[in-house]
Amino acid sequence: MWAAIFLCFAVLLALSVAMDRLVFRPLRGHSPPVMLVATFAVAFLMESVALLWFGPLGKIATSLAYLNRPWVISGVDIRKITVVAIVVAAVCLLLLTLLLERTEIGLHMRASSLDFETARLLGVRANRVIAVAVLLSGALAAVVAVMLTVQNPLVTPDFALRDTIVVLAGVVVGGMNRPIPATLGGFSIGFASGLLGGALPTNQSQYIDSFIFAAVILVLLVRPGGLFTRARPVERV
Repeated sequence: MWAAIFLCFAVLLALSVAMDRLVFRPLRGHSPPVMLVATFAVAFLMESVALLWFGPLGKIATSLAYLNRPWVISGVDIRKITVVAIVVAAVCLLLLTLLLERTEIGLHMRASSLDFETARLLGVRANRVIAVAVLLSGALAAVVAVMLTVQNPLVTPDFALRDTIVVLAGVVVGGMNRPIPATLGGFSIGFASGLLGGALPTNQSQYIDSFIFAAVILVLLVRPGGLFTRARPVERV
């Protein structure tokens, strides 16, 4: 079990570095839409590789299955993995916030996210900043992979694809420039999904995504920067 978790982290970190070197570094000077298209292209390429390697039916993962057993709290069954996932997410968010706010590399990452070209002119080493960001994203992806595999042991080639789209919607709703607003946006999407899932009849549950993404469009129209970000003051010239 622990060897499988270690291998998950090793493979994801290696893939993150490989994708950065082979795909994203050559496209670094291009516009954000080009980078976005490249990101989805890599995602679908990896899905095709998984389809060829594991087959269309996927595989069953049995490690950490005991975490799916429930705790009974005041007559309510709560799966252990739910509590573990919340605690792990809070710890990762805290560590990421400390890295961004209290370290030199975090300062360079925040400066690069605001204005990459100006940050490079001021002495920020672009390759070093991007390498750290890539390794962080790979490590966080590995944590998420372990948590999701415990919750849903059937791993298929399109595993967590819907979750990824919902997470992107949550980041847009919360705000993309800081981890905490993005996290609050994700919790908002999750809360709205649970609320609609309980309110709608079973035969209408397929409309939950339609309501969620309609709300995302509304947020983009009213608050393009996100619900949980502060509006920047307008500078008069």
